[in-house]
Amino acid sequence: MHMADALLSPGVGGTMWAATAGVAAYSIKKVQNDIDEQKIPLMGVMGAFVFAAQMINFTIPATGSSGHLGGGMLLAILLGPYAGFLTMASILVIQALFFADGGLLALGSNIFNLGFYTCFIAYPLIYKRIIRKGYSTGRIFTGTLLASIIGLQLGAFSVVLQTLFSGKTELPFGTFVMLMQPIHLAIGVVEGLVTAAVVGFIWKARPEIIEKAAAGEALGGISIKKVLAGLAIVAVITGGIFSWFASAYPDGLEWSMLNTSGKEELEAPDGIHQTLSSIQEKIAFLPDYSFKNQEQKVSADAPETEEAWPAVNVGTSVSGLVGGVMTLLLAAITGFSIYVIKKREKASAV
Repeated sequence: MHMADALLSPGVGGTMWAATAGVAAYSIKKVQNDIDEQKIPLMGVMGAFVFAAQMINFTIPATGSSGHLGGGMLLAILLGPYAGFLTMASILVIQALFFADGGLLALGSNIFNLGFYTCFIAYPLIYKRIIRKGYSTGRIFTGTLLASIIGLQLGAFSVVLQTLFSGKTELPFGTFVMLMQPIHLAIGVVEGLVTAAVVGFIWKARPEIIEKAAAGEALGGISIKKVLAGLAIVAVITGGIFSWFASAYPDGLEWSMLNTSGKEELEAPDGIHQTLSSIQEKIAFLPDYSFKNQEQKVSADAPETEEAWPAVNVGTSVSGLVGGVMTLLLAAITGFSIYVIKKREKASAV
């Protein structure tokens, strides 16, 4: 559900940038209440894990579409809403700058759509309300599933509204919303099931991580080395190998656009759109998670066929590994910087 710049007007894109910056500033302030030396590496590893998970598109049967995990609900449950939102921002910044996944003008919208609704609406209003009577496997599963679905539905509807306010007549509101919501409902069910499985596993291994995040408390002295190692290993395998098995079908947003306007992508106008596109093209060293100017070797006398699956590609593996490391570093640096600010403020108050 990564929006391209062509879907937004400069006014809407700029407004969403401002809104996202405001939420980020608020999160930086609030996360100081529970940030500690344990949460910093967890932010980094979770960022790498979600980055890798987003590379795997899964097919939605009988639709010709695919989807991928957003990861916002998983981040909120394990890190709390504030650290979760900042980690999601780290993931999407790395994707946009270095992999050309999502536009620069649309970056504010993408962070808001994938991070705000899950961390600040679905997580506290749905997930926490369901598990407030006590933790159990059933409550965690139900809360995670419902919150994941609703968070993605809100994000998908937000995309439709943003294109409407941007004046994109190629995507009439009625038709676009009637395609976006059902396809993202199907995607949300899969995401909810996967997220519930991961949360359930971590709750059994280290319940304190989830319980302290929900209570807004620091992790303290609990050992999370095994959880960190497990998530890191899964992130490496997912980004380096499992990414070959991603579906070749268009994702839910592209599919909805194709069935609404006949195009998976809209043409970006001149001006700020082209300027930002040029900047992104220069910065992104692994565009579309592959090497630049990578040539597909196809036999000249062979008829056109569907792309091979799994798509074994060194560029994809390198992208998964490099992107995971970059996301880990950015998320951890973000957490560490906030931790240092917190320590200095405490020291100056003494």
